[in-house]
Amino acid sequence: MMPNTTLQSRQEQTSIYLEIEQSVKETAQEVSGILFISCAGGPSYMETQVRGILESQPGLTYKIWNGEEPGSLFILLPGQTLDAVHFQGLLLKQRLQEIIADFDPRMTLASFPEQGELTQQVLIQMEDSVKDHASGEIHIFTREEVRASRSRILIVEGDATVREFLEIRLQMQGYETAVADNGLSALDLMESWKPDLVLTELNLYGIDGLPYIHHIQQLDVAQVPKIVVLTEQRVEQTISMCFQNGVDDYITKPFSPVELDARIRRCIH
Repeated sequence: MMPNTTLQSRQEQTSIYLEIEQSVKETAQEVSGILFISCAGGPSYMETQVRGILESQPGLTYKIWNGEEPGSLFILLPGQTLDAVHFQGLLLKQRLQEIIADFDPRMTLASFPEQGELTQQVLIQMEDSVKDHASGEIHIFTREEVRASRSRILIVEGDATVREFLEIRLQMQGYETAVADNGLSALDLMESWKPDLVLTELNLYGIDGLPYIHHIQQLDVAQVPKIVVLTEQRVEQTISMCFQNGVDDYITKPFSPVELDARIRRCIH
């Protein structure tokens, strides 16, 4: 299991995502812009510089939170459309580069509800998108990326305590979830609910193991869901056979929730 300090850090960041989401919902403005800046390698006074640039513009209101990575910032710009947020991003980048030589901050931005519903998972994906765009170009988070962030995950787990923990954790990150406690009901849900990903134990009532994985691959659906196995089974042959039969990832219990989060995001996106 992960260290308490890591868990505390993740819980604090989840709280920040919730606060940003709530702030957008509570604003009196019809639209709200979100700008994420990654200032890795920049000076420690970066936030002070960003605040100064924003405050120099008459009538502009904003709120700032720290991102998950050191030196990263989320900026809420109430009332700002996508074009206006893009302008603020260009202005911030230009001013920061004037102040700090050879500095190239990476940014991603969006406006809500112009581009869809803001959720914690969207905020996480905005952070991750900066890592995927190594160049200094400003990335505009698209409507398609927002829709993709609202992914469906089916949790298949016989242990009620583990099942509830996984459901709460994934919902807190903005995923839609459904649950099943056995393999047969899970297969029915996959056909009717059409999840994007199945997070499943192998030791299940009704049907389990490789026959269960094989049935998932043979589902009569437009797109077979990604499969992440979360199990106590550690036999190398079982792990190898799962990957040969189309499993996307295999995680053994006990597990690190932070690592599970990252591997689910990698499978979905």
